[in-house]
Amino acid sequence: MKKQTALPVIDLARCTGCGWCVAACAPHVLSLETVSGVKRSSLHDAAGCTGCALCAVRCPFDAIAMVKKAAAAKPQTPSISQTSLVSTNATD
Repeated sequence: MKKQTALPVIDLARCTGCGWCVAACAPHVLSLETVSGVKRSSLHDAAGCTGCALCAVRCPFDAIAMVKKAAAAKPQTPSISQTSLVSTNATD
């Protein structure tokens, strides 16, 4: 079995929710989700992804990029260590 080296990262600004990537995904790790009335593709099982890139190849809107596994696993939002903390102990 080939070791997975990349995961699909979906650009939500480009994704139209057409479902072509979901249909191309043999291990069925992509799905369509509706958030605030907008349908978009989502990687719901990163561990099950084989990294084959068929989803990225099939996407007609270039909304999926294959990113090396370590880079794809980085959090999308800053962690507590990346943000500056504001002291709530004000002195008058």
